[in-house]
Amino acid sequence: MPYFLSLDQSTSASKALLFSEKGEVLDRASKEHAQICPKPGWVEHDAEEIWANCVSVLGELVERNGKIVREIQCLSITNQRETVVVFEKATGRPLYNALVWQCRRGTALCNEALEEGHAVDVVSKTGLKIDPYFSASKLKWLMQNEPELASKVRSGEALIGTIDTYLIYRLTEGRIFATDTTNASRTLLFDIAKMCWDEELCDLWEVPIDALPEVLDSEGRFGDTNLCGKLWRPLAICGVMGDSQAAMFAQGCHDVGAGKVTFGTGSSILLNTGSKMQIADGGLVTTLAWTRGGKPTYALEGILISTGATLAWLKDKLELFQDNAELDELGQGLGDNDGVFLVPAFTGLGFPYWRAEARAAIVGLSSQSDRKQVMRAGVESIAYQVHDAVVAMRDASRIAFTGLKADGGSTTNAFLMQLVADLCSLEISVSSVSECSPLGATLAGMLGMGHLKNPEEFSMMTESSQSFSPCMDTPQRDRLLAGWNRAVQQTLFQPSQQRLETALPQEV
Repeated sequence: MPYFLSLDQSTSASKALLFSEKGEVLDRASKEHAQICPKPGWVEHDAEEIWANCVSVLGELVERNGKIVREIQCLSITNQRETVVVFEKATGRPLYNALVWQCRRGTALCNEALEEGHAVDVVSKTGLKIDPYFSASKLKWLMQNEPELASKVRSGEALIGTIDTYLIYRLTEGRIFATDTTNASRTLLFDIAKMCWDEELCDLWEVPIDALPEVLDSEGRFGDTNLCGKLWRPLAICGVMGDSQAAMFAQGCHDVGAGKVTFGTGSSILLNTGSKMQIADGGLVTTLAWTRGGKPTYALEGILISTGATLAWLKDKLELFQDNAELDELGQGLGDNDGVFLVPAFTGLGFPYWRAEARAAIVGLSSQSDRKQVMRAGVESIAYQVHDAVVAMRDASRIAFTGLKADGGSTTNAFLMQLVADLCSLEISVSSVSECSPLGATLAGMLGMGHLKNPEEFSMMTESSQSFSPCMDTPQRDRLLAGWNRAVQQTLFQPSQQRLETALPQEV
């Protein structure tokens, strides 16, 4: 029986999983890494720690499953998107901490690019907004503020990559310097219509194009590895995807109108828009869902910066609860939110406002409010943000959602899932698989290795375990959404950032 190894390198941890050919998780190992925040709005990871953790968890699975190691067909990788590493070409060792997607240190550089009038050109090529969320401004900051690092990048002594590229380079001992199209499409440096790195974008962000990796399909072969000597034979690396697209792939969202939401540290709502690139205003971004045989499938995306991170803040910083199960019980037990709303702009507001300078706020507190209202407001904030994304996608694309597939940690909260269904007026189908991102990368690997012929063959692997249908009456729904919108407006106290021009091509 063939088996498949997968590495899921996320914002909070590195996880190794062993899958059967039926997509069943047979074993897993996980190790968290430190969140480094040297200044407000700055977020870093120690890329060397991430590498060590990845080797550790992969080695743990190999050691525990020694009897079937020879039957493992390939290693697949899924990863946190937009996070970038600059590393030494000779050794693969990082020259600076990885700058995480949450990091906002590129805000001033993004504002400069907007003021100089680059917004229309950037979005028409990349589908993305000029925002520090994406990789390019982080890299420009490094090039301007770390002269020794910048010199090594320009001389060819250092290379640039997203987390997948960095891990592949080290797993292959420097033989393979490559990324996949889904990760490349999140950098603000990649033309998603021409499917290549763009010279003008690289010049804008001061990134030498020669320092960027080769770009392959997600089903491509990315060399082979012996896992630092832990395997007696080379193992193919096949199946590489950014985490959100990988989850969409696993959820079977292969038709136009299929949508999914992944509930993680942040959340990504993706809507399949087919083979034509659509540029949409209103805070949405356009991205590559995946490419197969060089042919792209596009998606619209609503990016929510803080969802699971909001619950972690309530738990770890405010110490309002100890167990996530308390949140579900609380939501079911409280009859109303008592007009309390939490706007989770801890590192700025993403979709649909794109206001990097905004900060979080709790609105509507009274002398009767207590921890329960604040906890519920944190849970509800996730549903309101998902609603905003769904409405904007529907209006911008004129494509009706055929439903919304859900995966990720917060899907265990029945109160939250029901609220999402009620606010969005959609049926929410929760995946039976809790590990959709690594499964999606693994399925891409199965296709690339020839174990599957087409995506339809794995539709049964991710059937829904539970569905939630909308049942809230319209007056209550409207009241909640009106309260949320008022709270957001109170948070947006800074002058608006420059908006992208609306007169953009609708199809490329």
